[in-house]
Amino acid sequence: MGSRHFPARTVLFEKESNGVTYRVPALLYLPCVAKLLAFAEERLSADDAHANLLVLRRGSLYGSYVEWEAMRVLQTAVLQHHRSMNPCPLYDEFTGTLFLFFITVLGRTPEAYQIVTGQNVTRLCCVTSTDQGLSWSTATDLTQQVIGGTIKEWATFALGPGHGIQLRSGRLLVPAYSYHIDCKECFGQLCKTTPHSFAFYSDDHGRAWRFGEFIPNLQTGECQLVSVDEEDGANVLYCNARSPLGFRVQALSTDDGAVFHGGQLVQRLVEPPHGCHGSVVGFPAPFVYLPAAPRDPVVSLRGSAHQLLPGVLPRGRSLPTQQAGGDELLAVATSSHKPAKPKEASLSPGHLSPANAATSVQGAATSPPDPAPFFQAPTWILYSHPTSSMSRVNMGVHLSTFPRDAESWTEPWVIYEGPSAYSDLAYIQLPYDEAAISGGPAVAFACLYENGTRSPYEQISFSMFTLYDVLQNIPLTATAPRGAAGPLCHRKKGRRACLIS
Repeated sequence: MGSRHFPARTVLFEKESNGVTYRVPALLYLPCVAKLLAFAEERLSADDAHANLLVLRRGSLYGSYVEWEAMRVLQTAVLQHHRSMNPCPLYDEFTGTLFLFFITVLGRTPEAYQIVTGQNVTRLCCVTSTDQGLSWSTATDLTQQVIGGTIKEWATFALGPGHGIQLRSGRLLVPAYSYHIDCKECFGQLCKTTPHSFAFYSDDHGRAWRFGEFIPNLQTGECQLVSVDEEDGANVLYCNARSPLGFRVQALSTDDGAVFHGGQLVQRLVEPPHGCHGSVVGFPAPFVYLPAAPRDPVVSLRGSAHQLLPGVLPRGRSLPTQQAGGDELLAVATSSHKPAKPKEASLSPGHLSPANAATSVQGAATSPPDPAPFFQAPTWILYSHPTSSMSRVNMGVHLSTFPRDAESWTEPWVIYEGPSAYSDLAYIQLPYDEAAISGGPAVAFACLYENGTRSPYEQISFSMFTLYDVLQNIPLTATAPRGAAGPLCHRKKGRRACLIS
């Protein structure tokens, strides 16, 4: 099932004694101000027909911890006589505008009723903030403007849930799915609806929105998106979606979400009966360099990381390792260019430290290595989801170093053992001078997830961990593709890259 090591956990939302339940987490990290925004639905009970309002907690990242503000209700994220659901936040780095997309549903009409009858009573809504979530605009109903007459072909639809993304071009993307009405009448009744994932997108910083085509071939629902760079300079949009088929479905778009190619089952990522929402987040692959002097920062790799990291790094830069005291010592960075610097904050969930901690293991101050000739760091993906095919239990994270390949996913590191369901991931990349490279890569993740002891819907918890933690805790007992022997390998343009076992 995975490692017995679990990251620290903070409960942000908890079921109340009167039955009020918090569900459907969404998480967004704002690197410009080192803020985390945690959203959820406030429901009168766990039932989706009892959804009510959206709530938010803002967190400030300081050194080794996050300081959370009190929960508050988003009073403007409402439409009269409707209930608000499926928070989907995204941030426009060009304009500094924070968008919160959500759906509203008339009264207590359940999704299942809309699917069976084809009577769509769902609206597409949005609020915005220009002060990092302190205040919000009034809600805008975008349904007619964006979906128009096509709404008659959808029994219902929803967003995400969880974060949307922005591409380098500036395009904003909101993941979504719809139950398409395939056959309107069979003996006077609605005959068939099929769920399909797709994306809403904007190329003018949110002034106008359009929607792309459905993933065409397989049933797909709740989904998330990642922009995937490949080392040859190519870029694809990757979609990972819930399905009722026993496994996740992934699909690629080569035109930034307007059209998705046919989906494929990811048999290494199982779904419980009826499926469950999962989250994906992309980040640039790390690389290894040889320390130029004995006092340069190094990483001591042990356990799974000692075996796994050198094997996955050939997709970036990999130079010979040094030996010291029997341990392989590697200096790890995240790409050939530095990220933007957050203000006054750093993260140390066990392997990262405060801003003045960029020192060597001997304690001498150091600077990052001289940049190598530019290369495009390929994108890796982290995925969170319950790890059981039988029920919503044991929240885990999986890693893929080559997302095009459905067989590239590792086995999971279980980060919470027990009932768990929906989750959302955020990626945090810290500058060299704000991370102790001697403790691990300057790459961290945050996960917001539903969990409990008897039911997955008792709490929504927050955990942080590093890429180093992931590599240390991924089990290596079953990482080879099905039917293959030896280490997990991918072949691309005549080259093999393997996870060393």
